[in-house]
Amino acid sequence: MEIYDVMRTTFAAREFTDDPLPDAVLYRILDNARFAPSGGNRQGTHIVAVRDAALRERLGDLNVPGARRYFAQLAAGENPWNPVEPGGVPAETIAGTTVPDDFTAPFRGAAVVLVVTVDLRYVAAMDQHLHRIGVVSGASVYPLVWNILLAARNEGYGGTLTTMAVPEEVQIRDLLGIPDTHAVAALLPLGKPTRQVSKLRRRPVEEFTTRDRFDGAPFQLHA
Repeated sequence: MEIYDVMRTTFAAREFTDDPLPDAVLYRILDNARFAPSGGNRQGTHIVAVRDAALRERLGDLNVPGARRYFAQLAAGENPWNPVEPGGVPAETIAGTTVPDDFTAPFRGAAVVLVVTVDLRYVAAMDQHLHRIGVVSGASVYPLVWNILLAARNEGYGGTLTTMAVPEEVQIRDLLGIPDTHAVAALLPLGKPTRQVSKLRRRPVEEFTTRDRFDGAPFQLHA
């Protein structure tokens, strides 16, 4: 596929057929995705390719606690897991919230789940002393994650970038033998999507790009 076609049609695939994702194809996906940039080219990422059904099931289950809070906050009109406006939903309400099956089903139905971690000894967290949640360290891992999804789309496969299980990082570490120096950045269920999307809904450039200042004029082409 042409690169712009891949970029415009890579969607969050959560429903998969029973088709396998052969090791040779997965290797080719990772072999191309590895050229993503990272801070200082330190390449401090690690990927655990989980095919074992019991492990995938357990990883799916670890999404549930985070998803309970997510849906309880949504029902209360809050922005789930937001660091600027902390939630006020009572713990008992969160505990009693039902999580839709589609939040765990991708882990059972995927051909493989990639657990992507980043070694915190190799990241330059330039925002660590700012009075806000840190985001800069993601620059050393998420370009690789997105490259994986683009490469999967190019091969006719798909997946989704999910972080819903990350609050249970300690259990993920114990389950997969991940060292304490590594942060779990994303879990990617991958497989053959039951459908392919050819058109995605996204905001136009003019709505999120401005000239010279945040409050500047929208960036747009003039006739």
